[in-house]
Amino acid sequence: MELKDIQKRLRECIAQSGIPQKEIAKKIGVSAQTVSKYMRLDIFPALDTFAKLCAALDVRSDYILGVSEY
Repeated sequence: MELKDIQKRLRECIAQSGIPQKEIAKKIGVSAQTVSKYMRLDIFPALDTFAKLCAALDVRSDYILGVSEY
């Protein structure tokens, strides 16, 4: 799986969560602009932030990374 595929899954999980980007940002300790950059595929979160993001979205990291199908 390539980085663009991982970013796409992350973007889909954020969108499907139904949680406003501002609230996600607050939960994981980043700015709303940073979450917006994740959505636009401009950047990928640092590993510690990625772990917090997975927890906030209630999604398994191995799904986003393409190791499992959910």
